[in-house]
Amino acid sequence: MSLTRRDFTRRSALTGAGVALVGSAGVLATAPNALASADVGTAGAGRARGQGEGQDEDQSGQGRDNGRGYDGVGYGPLVPDPAGILALPAGFRYGIITHSGRTRLESGEYTPSHHDGTAAFAGPRGSTLLVNNHELGGARGKWDHPVPLTEGLVYDPAAAGGCTVVEVRRDGQVVEWVGIAGTATNCAGGSTPWGTWLTCEETEDKAGRNGMTKDHGYVFEVDPEDRRANRDPQPIKALGRYAHEAVVVDPKGGHLYLTEDASNPNGLLYRWTPPRDFRHGRGRLRTLAADAGVLQAFRCFDSGGRFVDDLSHATRTGTVYGVDWIDVPDRDAAATSVRKQFTTGQVTRARKLEGMWWGDGGAYIVSSYARAESPGLPHDGQVWFYDPKRRTLTLKVLLGVNPAPAAESAFDGPDNITVSPYGGLVIAEDGDGLQYLFGATDSGRTYPIARNELNTGTAADPEYSEFTGVTFSPDGRTLYTNIQTPGIMLAITGPWKRQKRG
Repeated sequence: MSLTRRDFTRRSALTGAGVALVGSAGVLATAPNALASADVGTAGAGRARGQGEGQDEDQSGQGRDNGRGYDGVGYGPLVPDPAGILALPAGFRYGIITHSGRTRLESGEYTPSHHDGTAAFAGPRGSTLLVNNHELGGARGKWDHPVPLTEGLVYDPAAAGGCTVVEVRRDGQVVEWVGIAGTATNCAGGSTPWGTWLTCEETEDKAGRNGMTKDHGYVFEVDPEDRRANRDPQPIKALGRYAHEAVVVDPKGGHLYLTEDASNPNGLLYRWTPPRDFRHGRGRLRTLAADAGVLQAFRCFDSGGRFVDDLSHATRTGTVYGVDWIDVPDRDAAATSVRKQFTTGQVTRARKLEGMWWGDGGAYIVSSYARAESPGLPHDGQVWFYDPKRRTLTLKVLLGVNPAPAAESAFDGPDNITVSPYGGLVIAEDGDGLQYLFGATDSGRTYPIARNELNTGTAADPEYSEFTGVTFSPDGRTLYTNIQTPGIMLAITGPWKRQKRG
């Protein structure tokens, strides 16, 4: 049953412009460069910078205040890393779990490069199992360290991407093996309530393009515990073929929500509704027919019932939209990309719909930035919360345009995201200039957690890769994250604490 614009307008009038539909306005509004009553162009405070390379360092002692001060929110200023890998607050440590071109799989090949989406699962005998995407697109020959073509685990032998499974044992030993190979541009993905990983291909390459021998742009399921379940990988065609970014599963309703990172035109948020008699579980998605269930794209409208063509129009945190869902005509995009199958006025779009995470009874959804390709005002990041029960989408985080990302400036370019067991969110940057992991409290304060100090450019023209794959261990004691280029998986430990509302 859809939530009609008339229903939403009536409910909004009863609750004061719709904000009370999902609780207090301004929750998770970032400060200082995102204010619940400010234009998205508002600038923020400064931060520090660094560069270099290293491993397994203790971040202790005193470092520069990064321009934000420390008043009980977060963990204090970041301490520059003598080894040049990761700046962390005092008392925190990091360790390198895998490093492309240096660490090796159990089969002897080097760890593949370009780490991306990651999830952590409780493994046997107290270990942690991490499934790690490798965002490698196009022909295998262009990459020094593609995902090895392990026998029985290959979808398309021409493709370079895939996933590895990393087992971190209680004694510190690390073992890594291939979960799936022969897929392309494996980006954010998402975990399932039944303990598997859904890896998403962020591409629309078809057989014959970029050397591919099969069509790509699908979702595949990877089981971190049962290697036999990963043999003969098959795409879950029911979820559509497009530039998939991330996916989450509603554990109660059974719906899957998926983001699309695409442009010309901007991408869409999708919902897949399973067939009535379908029951989720390990490996069951791959048994579905290509047309099983219903794939739909979202359509938003404001409290006045007016259609919203793009999320970039929202300029204040606390903005609430009602959501309807429109059927996708051809989910396999045989002739036309899925997002291009809708006419003007049918669906709502957003630039760079990126990471997602299920928490608090709904889905947190990232739109990384908006510029001239979007009809609304420019911004440097939004985080939305979709409430499936109320069928509303609420703007929780809004980052104003960062005027100087290479210097001391505000956070920008959110990408991968996770809900923290200590309250609020942890967000990975994929912006310009300096790259940070940062937190956002429930009441809207932001604080730095880590800074990438691995300079892949030059001293005169430094360059820092994005953070990806941010996820906590099942016990909440370790925060895992990746530096995408060259491909380093890191484990961060320290005096985590419950974050105040600020």
